[in-house]
Amino acid sequence: MTDQNALQTDNDAPILVEKKGAVVLLILNRPQTRNALSGEEMFSAFERIFSALNEDLSIRAVVLTGMGSAFCSGGNVAQMRDKEGMFKGGPEEIAKNYWEGIQRIPMAFQNLRLPIIAAVNGPAIGAGNDLACMCDIRIASESAVFAESFVKVGIIPGDGGCWFLPRVVGYARAAEMAFTGENVSAQEALQIGLVSKVVSSQELLNEALGLAAKIAKNPPQVLRWTKELLQQSRTCSLPEALKRAGELQGLAHQTADHKEALAAFFEKRSPVFGQTL
Repeated sequence: MTDQNALQTDNDAPILVEKKGAVVLLILNRPQTRNALSGEEMFSAFERIFSALNEDLSIRAVVLTGMGSAFCSGGNVAQMRDKEGMFKGGPEEIAKNYWEGIQRIPMAFQNLRLPIIAAVNGPAIGAGNDLACMCDIRIASESAVFAESFVKVGIIPGDGGCWFLPRVVGYARAAEMAFTGENVSAQEALQIGLVSKVVSSQELLNEALGLAAKIAKNPPQVLRWTKELLQQSRTCSLPEALKRAGELQGLAHQTADHKEALAAFFEKRSPVFGQTL
């Protein structure tokens, strides 16, 4: 049963949730830190919200953006300087802090069964760049800037960036970004495949929500199964992929939505998809 409280947030929540029909808009809500990814409140918000989204078949797509001028500035550099939060202690303690802290975010994304689009409204720096790469699709505003900038502060991508980024832009481009830490403009991000589209700041949210609406026209369970196969393809062999595809296809052929899709095709009308298997 869906935890509806997880999808109801107040103005002080680290992530705001706005339901727009079959699409949910998530807004990182820490503009005072340029939406830095830090603190138990932020980490648990991703887990709680994603878990609730998974359970709600009325939701078919998600858009993630940032409040204010930045998408996400990454980690809290002031806490790094002061050896606070995740950054306190020796090597073993910091490794534990990361696993129990920021690394919960990529794991939450791994467990999210819904398509998710990053609407990158401004700088996506360090862990912010990685956060965008955790999404399935990225659309950027003209003012967006990307950087795998960990080397600039003397650390490595501890949130999984070296796993996500090469899968988005390829090894060589990911290596260039990670080794230099230099900024990548929105237009360059488009050229290297980091984003699918660049639009004006005024058009960004409508563009992302419009794409989400196109996705949301499709059967909810089939969208979830398709995402599972896409995620599995990152690590599995072809025989493993084919086996799971066959299993899910067997289930898909039994759904009411498949029956409705075929009926609509032959009746030359738009299908109306429900929520039942």
